[in-house]
Amino acid sequence: MKVLAAVDLGASSGRVIAARVHDGRLDLSEVSRFPNRSVAVRGRLYWDVLGLWASVLDGLRPLGDAAAIGVDSWAVDYGLIDAAGHLIGNPVCYRDARNAPARDRLLAGTDPADLFARTGIQHQPFNTVFQLAAEDPSRLAAAERLLLVPDLLGYWLTGTMACEATNASTTGLVDLATGTWDADLCRAAGVDPALLGSITPTGTVLGGLLPEVAAATGLTSGTRVVATASHDTAAAVAAVPYEGDGAAYISCGTWSLVGVERDTPVTTGAALEAGFTNERGTDGSIRFLRNVAGLWLLNESLAAWRRDGLDIDLAALLEDAAAAPRLRSVVDPDDPRFAEPGDMPGRIRAYCDETGQPVPQSPAQVAACVLDSLALAHRRAIDALEALTGEAVQTIHIVGGGANNTPLCQWTADATGRTVLAGPDEATALGNALVQAQALGLIAPGPAARRAAAAASARPRRHTPQGSTRPWEDAASRLQTLPVGSN
Repeated sequence: MKVLAAVDLGASSGRVIAARVHDGRLDLSEVSRFPNRSVAVRGRLYWDVLGLWASVLDGLRPLGDAAAIGVDSWAVDYGLIDAAGHLIGNPVCYRDARNAPARDRLLAGTDPADLFARTGIQHQPFNTVFQLAAEDPSRLAAAERLLLVPDLLGYWLTGTMACEATNASTTGLVDLATGTWDADLCRAAGVDPALLGSITPTGTVLGGLLPEVAAATGLTSGTRVVATASHDTAAAVAAVPYEGDGAAYISCGTWSLVGVERDTPVTTGAALEAGFTNERGTDGSIRFLRNVAGLWLLNESLAAWRRDGLDIDLAALLEDAAAAPRLRSVVDPDDPRFAEPGDMPGRIRAYCDETGQPVPQSPAQVAACVLDSLALAHRRAIDALEALTGEAVQTIHIVGGGANNTPLCQWTADATGRTVLAGPDEATALGNALVQAQALGLIAPGPAARRAAAAASARPRRHTPQGSTRPWEDAASRLQTLPVGSN
């Protein structure tokens, strides 16, 4: 039985998962879980990447027999490496306020529709292309290489610099037609394309561990490091155990990524207007998806209550939210006011007050408002997927941490009128490990074999729609006409 280590770094926590491969399936067990948070210093929001690195090393120590390691993380953020191979400061968090003005400056001289056709990537202010346009020129001048977060950790593990394809595709710097860096866009963002290196195919074996890493972890230098699907959503989608045709996915965590897998991108003006993007998946697929704010609103609400001294148990909160009246108050999770850390319950109450809705007071009422609103956002994204692709969605797979949020899964089924299959909850780690297993020849190559192994490794929970979708249609219509910001 081979053991693979899946290092999965999310925007609020990280974990090291052991994946044991046997009989065409992978059994996962959590080895270590540790917090991750952005840190504000002098008006800038950073990631504590060195703290993450220390936590990863701690998590690898119990896995002395690991055959391989793969690292995935959130997208778009990066570290800069100097000529001596050292990190130039902590990576800036994608939620930093510097990005939106830089995006506006860069787009001012560009046709957004032409840019979307070139890259297939939605013009989100946190995209790497806009972060680079906002970067301190002195840091760029001192840099020899840029490494996205999982590639940075891969470099520290092996000494090999790479830029794995699924994460590279999120930067807004890759030519959709060629799959290589768009030199003109790189220069517009203020960087030489050489800073980015070449794009590394998913599943490439980067090499063995550096001696100091082997010594620090107790692993051997023979432990391979694989450039897995290093964008966490790409890894999660690689583990979706699709059931039949017409299936969409929602990779639900801090963000809800709502999409379908396709052979070809969709780069129409309507797709741009609707907020959809085209990212690379495993095996050269296109993940056509829309970002929805996800469980960020609930996570930040929990953090705010705990800062106020309230001891909130999540399981009890979800039970209370499920017992609260449905669709009493709803918000748009993608409203910019909800994007940054802070007093999320206060912002939700202010939104509801501005729009003349009942103002949620208790934690249960706030949680019910958040989950109702996320289910509505899922409904909007699924409806848009059908309209933009011309293909019917019959089943929705919710994977990631949100698969354990029973009210959200059920209300997504109710709101969309479609069956929801919830799980695997550790889809990102499973997809990470599945790509490693294929790279090492432990399971057969190709998407069909990977899906079969994913299906054998997970037992999704089925949620069927209950009642009419009419109340959700009415709530969606009401949300579209709310006079947000009128007070």
